[in-house]
Amino acid sequence: MKIIRPFYEQPTVEVARQLLGRYLVRKHPDGLTVGRIVETEAYIGPDDKACHASRGRTARTEIMFGTAGHAYVYFIYGFYYCLNIVTEEKDFPSAVLIRAVEPLEGIELMKSRRRTEKLHNLASGPGKLCQAFAIDRSLNGADICDKTLYVEDRGEPPPKILAGPRIGVDYAGEWKNKPWRFLIRGSEFVSRP
Repeated sequence: MKIIRPFYEQPTVEVARQLLGRYLVRKHPDGLTVGRIVETEAYIGPDDKACHASRGRTARTEIMFGTAGHAYVYFIYGFYYCLNIVTEEKDFPSAVLIRAVEPLEGIELMKSRRRTEKLHNLASGPGKLCQAFAIDRSLNGADICDKTLYVEDRGEPPPKILAGPRIGVDYAGEWKNKPWRFLIRGSEFVSRP
């Protein structure tokens, strides 16, 4: 069952934890790709120095200030895109970064896009995931409750979760140590910091 907007309106940490074990679905003219979400990170409001919104409301971050359940897709390192899902209430800029998924459907398409045969390397990081799922800036602002890019709840029991500090946010001072990175314990598909 497709997850609907009230789910994303919850507190960001709760959304980040509850997304684990759910299924990211991307419908594309080339084919369908599906992966089980195994790793997320929470970014919460203008005070969180690791959150893009801490630098203020800009053209880049405008989506984060909008309605929950929309994609915030940005470009990093001149090569990779990252997929976030906007959370909480309008004008409180928060989002969950989808860091990694376990590939399940459309694996040959993912291998072709990623140019690798290694299953564990297809979507084990935010940039890899976006490459494997053909997610780019054209999806910035996309409604995650629509039919092109969305998350499904397949009624499975919640997984066992580990929490720790977020990755790559050393610049964020005390905020770098917040335990807002969540992953499914024992998954071989999580990113390698």
